[in-house]
Amino acid sequence: MDDRDRMLSLLQNKALEVRKVTLSSGKESNYYIDAKRVILTAEGAYLTGKLLLEKLDPRVKAVAGMTLGADPIVAAISVMSHIQKRDVAALIVRKEPKKHGTMRFIEGPRLEKGDRVAVVDDVVTTGASLVKSIERIEDEGYQVVQALAILDRMEGGHEELLKAGYRLDALFTRDDLEIKAERD
Repeated sequence: MDDRDRMLSLLQNKALEVRKVTLSSGKESNYYIDAKRVILTAEGAYLTGKLLLEKLDPRVKAVAGMTLGADPIVAAISVMSHIQKRDVAALIVRKEPKKHGTMRFIEGPRLEKGDRVAVVDDVVTTGASLVKSIERIEDEGYQVVQALAILDRMEGGHEELLKAGYRLDALFTRDDLEIKAERD
């Protein structure tokens, strides 16, 4: 089993719940995937970092995403990049600006204005979280060049990102999960 197949197996067996649920977007769905159940394990963090780093544009200086979903993802990619002697920084995008000190939306090392950044998320439904991350990162003067995710639910997020000028590149789509869901 290669790394991609192993990651899919972990998602199907540890993160997927086939049941009626209301998503954070307000949409109803017949399945829920809690990717953090996988990403926050040692093996899941390793696979997340490795697989997404393989997709990362070589010009990217940092990966960033909205807290809390993207926090373990940016950390995993950054650590794997160091192991591979690439050193990609991790940035966390706050939902609200810090109330004291810097009062910034972005946490992490300072980059040069114009540095290239990739945005990441665990599960994409509407794309709103990635679009908001892109806006905040660009407001800091960085250039977003890529959008990555663990799973694209194929419910409009890809299209919203295209409207904003970005292409979503996900490790998996809903179709990958439905193979397992149909067996349940």
